[in-house]
Amino acid sequence: MNALELLLNRRSVSRLTTPAPEGDILQCILAAGMRAPDHGALRPWHFIVMQEEGINKFSQLLEKAAIDGAMGEDVAEKAKSAPYRAPMIITVIAKVVEHTKVPAWEQVVSAGCVVHAMQMAAVAQGFGGIWRTGSWTEDPTVKAGLGCGENDRIVGFLYLGTPELKTPIKVSTPDLTDFVSYF
Repeated sequence: MNALELLLNRRSVSRLTTPAPEGDILQCILAAGMRAPDHGALRPWHFIVMQEEGINKFSQLLEKAAIDGAMGEDVAEKAKSAPYRAPMIITVIAKVVEHTKVPAWEQVVSAGCVVHAMQMAAVAQGFGGIWRTGSWTEDPTVKAGLGCGENDRIVGFLYLGTPELKTPIKVSTPDLTDFVSYF
């Protein structure tokens, strides 16, 4: 699959199993993330790769966050099981710094581009993934547990693995006229 086909057929895959990317394949995924657009060459991001024991720790962290937030047993149980939906999770954190020419929002967007690039690099190498966000990206217990600083933003959790479904579900392409105007 060439780059254009990859982009035009991009799909999130939520049903993931083993194996997860490893070795040179994982290094290519991380390297692709490092090539994201980055005004000022700040590289305002950090990756936390979780597998096996890391996923167990993340499960405990999400459960603790639900308990700390008094969200109830059902939410705590769902939070505890969420990380086990894939054999690998890469958390991408925007390491926002004060900069005269590169505002904070631009650094966060750059880190978002990292997640997309890594997901596409995984797909290009035969893996699947889904970029998850939600309330856990803003949760103080989760942020502290992942070592986030005061200005850091979790831009997403990239779940990676082997797609359970070998034939992805087709999604219709939207009519571009609803999204494009010319000036």
